[in-house]
Amino acid sequence: MEILTKILRTTGFANAEIGNIVMIFVGFVLIYLAIAKKYEPLLLLPIGFGVIVGNIPYMAGLPISVYDEGSVFYYLYFGVKSGVFPPLIFLGIGALTDFSALISSPKSVLLGAAAQVGIFATFMGALAIGFSPEQAAAIGIIGGADGPTSIFLSSQLAPELLGPIAIAAYSYMALVPVIQPPIMKLLTTKEERKIKMSPPKKASKKARILFPIIVALIAAFIAPASITLIGMLCLGNLLKESGVTDRLADTASSSLIDIATILLCFSVGASTQAQNFITPQALGIFALGFLSFVIATFFGLLFAKFMNLFLKEKINPLIGAAGVSAVPDSARVVQQFARKIDKDNHLLFHALAPNVSGVIGSAIAAGVFIAIFF
Repeated sequence: MEILTKILRTTGFANAEIGNIVMIFVGFVLIYLAIAKKYEPLLLLPIGFGVIVGNIPYMAGLPISVYDEGSVFYYLYFGVKSGVFPPLIFLGIGALTDFSALISSPKSVLLGAAAQVGIFATFMGALAIGFSPEQAAAIGIIGGADGPTSIFLSSQLAPELLGPIAIAAYSYMALVPVIQPPIMKLLTTKEERKIKMSPPKKASKKARILFPIIVALIAAFIAPASITLIGMLCLGNLLKESGVTDRLADTASSSLIDIATILLCFSVGASTQAQNFITPQALGIFALGFLSFVIATFFGLLFAKFMNLFLKEKINPLIGAAGVSAVPDSARVVQQFARKIDKDNHLLFHALAPNVSGVIGSAIAAGVFIAIFF
């Protein structure tokens, strides 16, 4: 009976708390959104399963969780808290991304920059409600809608908030099709949404090769701390555009980014233990992250309308919403929203320009915060 009693004490049933049940339910919700609604399934499914695994109750002393030194999950999580996985994902994103849209429309950089207002506005808001400067910077970057950048910055400045920040960033990335359309409808008229843009000029091979090199140099001189992310992004793109490293580009854009994404998302999910996650601070992070994302979309749209005051050839202001760096989901949302008004209005390529500009902008913003607060 004594042995049987000890066995029962080691089970999850004996160690379960209400917080564990709540978080396991959250994990199921994320998996449901990934499978049934197809909201960023490559991200939400491993995160959701990680949330479930991370909240299985167990007896104290067992080396199981990501926080128990010596456990297998602890070493997987090391790639997150040390900031190793995000640059690998940026390498893959670079190998997958076509910068031709941005090269052919340099003015779109301004739209990507305008969307970064959400980052700095939320930074000020987080400071105002009592977060430290380091924590506020990590929270603010959620507005860039860039999960790897949010994780990288929080791992450097606020590792104690890494779990809530990562979940918030990836959740809002997945909910781009839900969050952005109401704002787009509110800030644009039917006539503005109907604006058709001229086909962009085709970027030359030479321009496509030089672009990642130039971007890496400019970003490094503006914010040296951004080179970890921007450098890997540009390296991946150079591998793709050079035409002489197809094997490396293929690996970076497929196997490498897939492996890094699985491990990062699962580990982040597994880090959301109830006692660390269900707190007023975590709820505040979700609220501020949502606010940051809304402000970023808001300013991207407004700046596009402002640019039209000076442009002879008007741009469709909807593309300003793609200034957040949720690539390519935000650009796809712009395309789908525009086609509801006019099925012949194709904005995807035009929206990709501010979209990839937003990726660069949020990474530079992260570099600035690291330089100031590290």
